[in-house]
Amino acid sequence: MSVIIKKNIGGRSVKNKFKLFDLTNSRSLVASARKGVKPELFYDLATIIKMPEKNLAQIIHMSPRTVSNYREGKKSLDPVQSEHLLKLAALFEQGEELLGNVDEFNYWLQKPFWNAKEKPMDWLVTPGGVDLVMDELTRLAYGDAV
Repeated sequence: MSVIIKKNIGGRSVKNKFKLFDLTNSRSLVASARKGVKPELFYDLATIIKMPEKNLAQIIHMSPRTVSNYREGKKSLDPVQSEHLLKLAALFEQGEELLGNVDEFNYWLQKPFWNAKEKPMDWLVTPGGVDLVMDELTRLAYGDAV
């Protein structure tokens, strides 16, 4: 299977924005999460993946106001929210690479799995759910039915 890669102008891709983090290595991702990530990465990810900040905050179990307070107070996000955010970034990086762009990946996230009512997007509310969706993407990359 060939992978379509669409170049993003001005570094507006997950890969370019999160290049300081090794999103492919679980140990590195968790180490970064334990230190906490800056709230700016939350806003950057929301913009890049074309998701309203309110929705992204809901997924990582924070209120938009709390994220804003962290930003204003120059505090890092807690390790749990940081890990969830970094896993989402890794997922969107993989989805963008595999499907060509964020719009196509967002469309895929809204389509129910085979013989199921749930959509991949429904699983993103926990880090483990993000892992399951990543597994589905990996199967798709290798040509397995998803």
